[in-house]
Amino acid sequence: MTPVCEDDALCTQLIDWGWNEWAATSSYVILIKPLRIIAIIVIAMLIRWALHRGISRLATTSSRASMPALLKPLKEKVTVTAEEGTFIPERRRQRAEAIASVLRSFVSAVVFTMAALLVMGELGFNLAPLLASAGIVGVALGFGAQSLVKDLIAGLFMLLEDQYGVGDTVDLGEATGVVESVGLRITTVRDARGVLWYIRNGEIIRVGNKSQGWAMVVIDIPIGFVNSEEAIAVLKKAAEKVAHDPEHEAGFLEPPDVLGVEQLTVEGAVIRTIAKTTADSQIAIQRDLRRALTESLETNGLSERIAASRLAPRSAVPPAWMGGPEVTPPPADEQPGGTA
Repeated sequence: MTPVCEDDALCTQLIDWGWNEWAATSSYVILIKPLRIIAIIVIAMLIRWALHRGISRLATTSSRASMPALLKPLKEKVTVTAEEGTFIPERRRQRAEAIASVLRSFVSAVVFTMAALLVMGELGFNLAPLLASAGIVGVALGFGAQSLVKDLIAGLFMLLEDQYGVGDTVDLGEATGVVESVGLRITTVRDARGVLWYIRNGEIIRVGNKSQGWAMVVIDIPIGFVNSEEAIAVLKKAAEKVAHDPEHEAGFLEPPDVLGVEQLTVEGAVIRTIAKTTADSQIAIQRDLRRALTESLETNGLSERIAASRLAPRSAVPPAWMGGPEVTPPPADEQPGGTA
């Protein structure tokens, strides 16, 4: 009896049933071993199909608006307000599909690797040296590609936490602009000058996302030494007019508010106006609101009074009556407009 047949229970059972050694060994090699290999492949494909189906269903459930609170991103669980409930389902669907794609690839690699090892074991390969060599190669690659592994892990967590997505305006430190593509290793951002930045996910320490949820418009306007109450009333009326404009009405989450005197300088008081808007409408509303506030001051005659109330610039050198040096006027030919 061959050692392979001797170690297999089915081959031994065939001999016990009266089969001769040649027939038992031949049937084991020709019939039973191929059937085992086919069974391993079929079971691996079934496991892969079941896991892929579960991941796809989880991604579909996560992209719905009525998903469980446990699966929602952190910012949606913390800020439960009316405006926060208007997240775009398409963005959530894209994030869920990206995560599902990564999970499906990982599941396929693990399942087929295990199936390949089992098939090689059926074919008689000694797996102990192979596994030891694979472990050594894995450790070497792990030490040699630490930055790559760091980038991949950071990119995966970035997708899971939904820190930013394609089309978001982000501040990543040296690069600030619109995200054009998001990958597990590289994120590309195009800044205001048109420069395309390639940033490794593992090198991103902080992310300032200007496109998620809501935004705040803050405008400070100096009014000199004119009556602050009068200026506040004028600015409030202009801000309310912009808020009721049909072009920007949907962009305001709360009515704009003129807080009052924010600070005092040598040139007078500074009035602060704020407005809570959607992230997409922040820039347009900020420009129109700043224009409307400036025009309101000019229309109501406050601009001339503000300019008149400002202090004239003072010289850094004290005058002679305060102990400063005597200043001798230059000759007539050296004065502006003078003649030799």
